[in-house]
Amino acid sequence: MLVAALLSGLVLGGTYALVAMGLTLQYGISRIMNLAYGEMIIAAAFLAYVMFSTLGLNPIAGLLIAVPAGFALGYIVYGVMMSPLVRRARDKASLEIDSILATFGLLFVIQGIMLVTFGANFISYSYLNDPVTIFGTVLAANRVLALVLAVVFGGGLYLLLTRTLWGTALRAVAVNPAAAPLVGIDVDRAARLAFALGGGLAAAGGVVISMYQTFTATSGVVFTMKALIVVIMGGVGNLIGALSAGLILGLVETFVATYVDPGLTLAATYMIFLAVLLWRPAGLFGRVAR
Repeated sequence: MLVAALLSGLVLGGTYALVAMGLTLQYGISRIMNLAYGEMIIAAAFLAYVMFSTLGLNPIAGLLIAVPAGFALGYIVYGVMMSPLVRRARDKASLEIDSILATFGLLFVIQGIMLVTFGANFISYSYLNDPVTIFGTVLAANRVLALVLAVVFGGGLYLLLTRTLWGTALRAVAVNPAAAPLVGIDVDRAARLAFALGGGLAAAGGVVISMYQTFTATSGVVFTMKALIVVIMGGVGNLIGALSAGLILGLVETFVATYVDPGLTLAATYMIFLAVLLWRPAGLFGRVAR
């Protein structure tokens, strides 16, 4: 049972880390608190469902459509909604408030479209729902694939941000947006690309989630909250922190559900979150400003 709980926790934690990486880019680099992030995830899950059930396109191939679509959506949303807010914002605090209000409205627009299109019923489909034995523990193949995809996307994004000039520019904007223009970095362009990249990662997370979880048009708020908890726990803008915090959260929820009570998983999540806020306000891997 211990190995089964550990593997299930890694699968869940890998999913949390994947969906949180996009939000940490949007909040850490673009300075946008995107409350519609979960709706973007669920929209991608519905897209994967439609492609699989009507076109016979498996979710792996569907990623080739969903991820660019999420990137394009993020790019457009930033250009149309966020860019004017950035230009008129007096400081970081006012931008956060304006972005919260704007994306809160966007949340209901996306959710309303999904409700009209798909209804309020729970949706799922069967893909690679075959047993796989790992270390003597039987898991569904789609869950194992979800963990592999989370590792691939996380590793790829880490290499992109740490091994390329473009990634270095994004990290420079995250650290000090005021000084970045002094070395020739276009902050607005970097912020737009980071927001769009976050949209692409949200789409990837939605496709991965759709492979092994049921979802509905109103499920987005849950994933927004989980992603926000992971981002704050790991440290805003810290990719390794988001990956680690996501895995920790998934393991804790799984162990609490297995050994204590499934009804206490949400309580355990928020207890950890509150503990981090009290003892490490900058996050587990964040640095306290001096």
